[in-house]
Order: sequence, then structure tokens, then C-alpha cells
Amino acid sequence: MNRKKVFIVVLEVFTALLMILFFFPFVMVILNAAKENSEIIQNPMAWPEKFSNIFTNVIDIIGRDNINYFQSFGYSVLITVVSLVAIGVFSAMAAWVLVRTKKSYSVIIFLLFLSGMVIPFQVVMLPLVRLLQTLKDLTGIPFRTTIHGIILAYIGFGAPLSVFMFHGFIKSIPTDIEEAAIIDGCSKPQVFFRIILPILKPIFVTMLVLNGMWIWNDYLLPVLVLGKGTSIQTLPLSVANLAGFYDKEWSLILTSVLMASVPVVILFLFAQKHIIKGMTSGAIK
Repeated sequence: MNRKKVFIVVLEVFTALLMILFFFPFVMVILNAAKENSEIIQNPMAWPEKFSNIFTNVIDIIGRDNINYFQSFGYSVLITVVSLVAIGVFSAMAAWVLVRTKKSYSVIIFLLFLSGMVIPFQVVMLPLVRLLQTLKDLTGIPFRTTIHGIILAYIGFGAPLSVFMFHGFIKSIPTDIEEAAIIDGCSKPQVFFRIILPILKPIFVTMLVLNGMWIWNDYLLPVLVLGKGTSIQTLPLSVANLAGFYDKEWSLILTSVLMASVPVVILFLFAQKHIIKGMTSGAIK
């Protein structure tokens, strides 16, 4: 066996080990979601006695008043969908203008967007809360414990990465297409929505999945903006209600985590082709 075949075998074994490592937490969630609380405390690594317990746990979660699963699910869907659409459209428009504007200030603005990717969220946590309160004092419009407040925050934190991704992709689009559309009578908005946006479909889907997983699973930003125990609760906040100070219902916690992860897994499976295409198209063109 030559060195090349040995290297391929070693690489395949290493890839298989990585796959097992990454899938292990998800498998543990599935196994423990099919257990009762006493089974998890006794041996979380053991095989569940009855897999049918998972349906019992699901029914128990749906009936819990401190979770309001369907209401929290609806709020999570609404916040995620509106935030993703706003981030996608606004970031694509900003990146397009920055790429096509050959001015020095466009580079400065782009660098400001990039700076948002390197500043840790923990640094701006408290200033964000104060900013939302200041906006309420200036405008009279409440931004805390509101849907539009959390969506506005997600747009701000999701824009830097999205602008960076769109910026690199749009640079590979020839300007001749836009010039031909303008000659045919298209206005600037028509050029963007009819010409540029359809071309951005692969990278747009990639952006939707990456930001969608973050927004759907996020806990820290909703707890800062929405707060715990308020009328508007996302799924991560509702799941946290199962973890008390003295008692933690691990079977229900892990079952609710599994239920919350199913939509993201389904989204990823359907969009993986576009994700790979979006990651590679900008480099190939």
C-alpha cells in the first residue's frame, strides 16, 4: 500500500472519529429524552428502558403552563423569520451598494461592518440594554419586552457577517449585467430585486441557515431584551423554566431541546445543497 492510500485511509478514519464526536451529544439527547428523570440521574449513559417515554415527555411538555410550548414556538418562528428576511434583504442591499460604490468611504463603512464580527457580544450586553432604554426615552416607543425590539437587535448583530458574505459574492458578479438592465429601462431598485437578488440565491440560503440556527437557539439576547417570565417568550427561554434552583427535570429539558432542534435539522437537510454551493461559488467565479 503506497503512501497516498495510507493517507486516504487515515483521513477517512479521522473523519469517522470526528463524525462520532460531533454526533455524540445529539445521540445522548435522544437517548435521555426517552427516559424518566430517575433513569437519567441513575445513569445518563445507559440505554432507555422504553423509547415510548419520549411521547409521554412530549405530552407532558405541551401541557405545562410554565412553558406554553405552542405559544413560545410561534414567537420563535415569528422572530426568526422576520429577522432573517430583514437581515438578508438589508445586508444584501448594503453589500451591493458598498461593492458598486468606488469611494474611499465605502471601504471605511465595510470595515466598520467587519468590526462588528470581532467585538464579543459580552462587551455590548449592558450598553445594549441602556441603548434600548434610551430609545424608549427619546421616541416613547418601548423596545424591551417587545417583538420589534428583539428583531431590531438581531438585525444589528446579524448584519456584519451577512454583509461580509454578500460582499465577497457580489464582487464576482460582472457589472455588465446591471448595465444591460439599466439600458433596458430598469431602475436601481429593479436592478437589485430582479437581477442581483436572484443571483444571490445560493449565498442567501447559506446566510439564512447560519443566522437561522443562531437566532432559533439563542438564549442570551432574548433574556436580555425580552426577560424571563414575560408574556413574550422564545423556546430557549421556555425551556429554561424547567430548570429550577433546587430541582431540574432533565427528562423534560432534554425532550424540549430535542423538539426545538428538529426544525433546524430539517431546515439544514433541505438547504445543505445550497449551503455548499453558496460557500464555494464565490471562490470559483
